[in-house]
Amino acid sequence: MRDRDLTIGIDIGGTKIAGGLVDSSGLLVDCVRRETPGHAIGAVENAIVSVVAELGRRARARSYGDAVAVGIGAAGWVSTDRSTVLFSPHLAWRNTPLRAELAERMSLPVWVDNDANAAAWAEYRFGAARGHETAACVTLGTGIGGGVISAGRLQRGAFGVAGEWGHSRVVPDGRRCVCGNRGCWEQYASGRALARAGRELIDVAPAAAEALLATVDGDGSRLTGADVTAAALAGDPAAIGLVQEVGTWLGEGIVTIAMIIDPSIVVVGGGVGALGDLLLEPARARFLAVLPGRGYRPAAEIVEATLGADAGMIGAAELARSKLG
Repeated sequence: MRDRDLTIGIDIGGTKIAGGLVDSSGLLVDCVRRETPGHAIGAVENAIVSVVAELGRRARARSYGDAVAVGIGAAGWVSTDRSTVLFSPHLAWRNTPLRAELAERMSLPVWVDNDANAAAWAEYRFGAARGHETAACVTLGTGIGGGVISAGRLQRGAFGVAGEWGHSRVVPDGRRCVCGNRGCWEQYASGRALARAGRELIDVAPAAAEALLATVDGDGSRLTGADVTAAALAGDPAAIGLVQEVGTWLGEGIVTIAMIIDPSIVVVGGGVGALGDLLLEPARARFLAVLPGRGYRPAAEIVEATLGADAGMIGAAELARSKLG
């Protein structure tokens, strides 16, 4: 394995930092995962530097050679020059020159992009969207992110914030969102939405939510989207019903994406996306039921991402590699 085959991809979310050593075929050679150490900028940057250093040490110990660049997939809106995080709903970045701050502390070239853009690029290059020249990626985690591929190119928009459809408003004056607005799509179709729905069910109908309560030792306030996801995958009817509700909202939002960019495929990834058809079947049903012109126009496929939780790392690494030439 030659040195130039390896780049590092860092995927930063509201709850986790994942770093991977990736070769030119999109293979994840090694990986380090850690919890996001709070929302303070300094703590997050320290964790990124630590993950990159650990991956470098491990690569050398295994005779892989040195990585030649670092790609950062950040949970926020990134400027078109891929240097500054303009805003993050889930972390403390506000016009933060992340690329410059990290480059000062690492002896490698650094590029920054949105985490969902990175995931979308990975799925286009190596995953479920491969061969589709116009594709959309929806990442369902704590919130909703997205990426757009058009004419085989990642589209970032005039200001770098294309694909942020998690903050499109689907319910005027609806639930308050972390971005400051009300009624954003991610308040109805995300891990946060799944957790809220589970807690509401516990409050209103604790008998129906018995299995969910058991996962948190009877303390409904501790219930997370991951808890509901696990219960649904284990076959709990109440949890499955909550997932189907979120799936319906997912399909509702995908209709808007289809009407704006007309993709041939919509790839759904992220932690909640791993629910597969439990989530995607109600999404497809809602999508086909309300798509304008249904019956007279082709409908986009809605599919599960194939790269799973690794997509952000692989895409960030591949985007960094693309800048080396």
